[in-house]
Amino acid sequence: MTKKTLFAGGLVPAALSLSIAAAFAHGGAEGVVKDRMDAMKEMGKAVKATSAMFKGEAPYDLATVRKAAETINAHSGAALVKMFPEGTDHAPSEALPKIWNDRDRFEDLANRLKVLSEGLAEAADNGPGEDGSGGHMMEPGSMMGSDGTMMEPGAMMGDGSMMDGSMMGGQSMMDGSMMDGSGMPTPEMLAAMPAEGVFNMVVQTCSSCHTEFRRDKE
Repeated sequence: MTKKTLFAGGLVPAALSLSIAAAFAHGGAEGVVKDRMDAMKEMGKAVKATSAMFKGEAPYDLATVRKAAETINAHSGAALVKMFPEGTDHAPSEALPKIWNDRDRFEDLANRLKVLSEGLAEAADNGPGEDGSGGHMMEPGSMMGSDGTMMEPGAMMGDGSMMDGSMMGGQSMMDGSMMDGSGMPTPEMLAAMPAEGVFNMVVQTCSSCHTEFRRDKE
């Protein structure tokens, strides 16, 4: 059979289907634009692999959470900022000019993602929320694109503020003693939280970045 026949018949393995979809989604991207699209896709896959556990749809797996945290961490912070040099907002890039016009905000979110992903790796040992069900998990469909990349969920906050206790696995983050000077929870606080709570903060940070700096797909 031809590849076309296999694809039409639904017989192509899921991983291969995703690769094919991603190739079309990238629209011939090259250089740093392709590199960052690939990085976003890897982070999206990491989120997708982890989210089912916090929704109670799959058993909690420590190794999967740690791997997801490591993947996100590798593509955040300075590494993420470096992938957006000036003059790379041309098609097929979905980056908005605001990335370069409000660089401080973009770097702040990139650095927050770095800290939170490190916190997720530390919190992985704690397991999900108190009931183990992950009942407060955000719907992955609201943040995942058809190509596996993370997208803006309309119901998520886009100002980088902390979520209430229900999103934190039962722990409120409103106490200033739990925050550093920038409003971020301290590394010690992140390490003590349920993994679900830290994961939600990671997702919310990704959402904030996409809300502000990613062009909507037509």
